Amino acid sequence: MIEVRRPARLAAGDRVAVVAPAGPLDGARLEIGLKYLRDWGLEVEVMPAALGRHDKLPYLASEDTARAADFRAAWLEPDFKAVICARGGYGVQRMLQHLDVEELAAVDKILVGFSDITALHEVLNARGLVTIHGPMAAAVEQLGSEQGRDRLRDLLFAPESVTDLLAPAGARSVVPGTAEGRLLGGNLALLAASLGTPTFARPAGIVVLEDVGEDGYRIDRLLTQLLRSGWFDQVSGLVIGDFTESDSTDLVAEVIRERLVPLGVPMLEGAAVGHAELNLALPLGLPVRLEGTRLTPLLPALS
Repeated sequence: MIEVRRPARLAAGDRVAVVAPAGPLDGARLEIGLKYLRDWGLEVEVMPAALGRHDKLPYLASEDTARAADFRAAWLEPDFKAVICARGGYGVQRMLQHLDVEELAAVDKILVGFSDITALHEVLNARGLVTIHGPMAAAVEQLGSEQGRDRLRDLLFAPESVTDLLAPAGARSVVPGTAEGRLLGGNLALLAASLGTPTFARPAGIVVLEDVGEDGYRIDRLLTQLLRSGWFDQVSGLVIGDFTESDSTDLVAEVIRERLVPLGVPMLEGAAVGHAELNLALPLGLPVRLEGTRLTPLLPALS
C-alpha cells in the first residue's frame, strides 16, 4: 500500500516558482497568467530558463539540462511552496533522464500542470505524492475562465471546500457503479509513451484520461497499446475528459466506449478536464470515490 502524501496548502504571501519543462513560452501570455497568481497574493518567481528556446529544436524551451536544472532548483528550494508549470507542449520526457526522481519524490511540494506534465505527475504519484492536474501559468484562456480559475484557487488554498471534483460542469455516466481508489492518469499520449521507460508506473485506482489533436484512429491505437500491455488491469474506474481538436467528436467518443466499456468498471465521460477552455483542476494521487457522475475526494487534496 502506497502512503499518500499531501503537500501543505498555499496561503497569501507564499512564494511559488514558475518553470517551463516542455515547450517555449510566449512572454505576453505568461505575464497575463502571472497576474492571476499575484492577485491571489502569491509571490511569483520565473525560473531562469523558462523564457529560453532550444538552439536547434524550437519546440523546446531551452536545453534539456537547463530545463531540468530549473525544475530541480525550484523543487528543492524550501522557500518555494509550489512549482507551477507555465505550459505543456513536448519535452518533459527528454528532461526526466537528467533528474533524480527519488530525490524529487522525497520532497512534499505542490506541482501544478497538465498535458505533457503528465510525465512528472506519473513519477511523483507513483511514489505517493498528491499533485495538481490543472491550468498552467501561461494558459490564459483557462485561467480566464472564472469556474476553472476558482477551482484551481480553491484546490490550492481551501481544498476542503471542493466536495465534487467534477462540479459545476456536468458529466455523463457510461457504465454505472461506484468505485474508490487513488485518482491517477492524465494525458493519454504521454501515458502510452511512458510504457517501457524507467519512469513507467502501472495505475491502481481511478484513471482520468484526456488529450488534444488526436484523431479517432490514433486514440484507438493509444488505448489498444495500453490495453495490450495490461495497463488497465488494476484500474477500478474511469473518468473521460476532453479530447479536443480531433477529426470527429462522435467518432472519438465511440472509439473510447468501444475500447473501454468492456473493462466493466464504472465510467463517465464528458468531464471538463483537459485542453478546453474549462479545465477543472484535479488532485492526482488522492483517494477519491466515483459514484455516478460525482467524483468525491475522500480527504482534502492538500494538508
